[in-house]
Amino acid sequence: MLRSLLDSITLGQAALVALTLGLAPFVPEPHIWEKLKMLAAGTLTRPIDIFDLVFHALPWALLIYKLVERTRTPG
Repeated sequence: MLRSLLDSITLGQAALVALTLGLAPFVPEPHIWEKLKMLAAGTLTRPIDIFDLVFHALPWALLIYKLVERTRTPG
């Protein structure tokens, strides 16, 4: 069931979601970048920050999945 849902999403849709939701809000800096810096610094401890990291990272994970799937699928 999850596989069929992922297969129904096009590469273009995945890229659009990653560039919008994955980077939102854009000002002063994207949340994903802020949370990754917090993770690297060891300050990502609050549950809301962890949720925020996961929420903004999922579109990027989907895009990476679609790109890997595209390289594995012949044709």
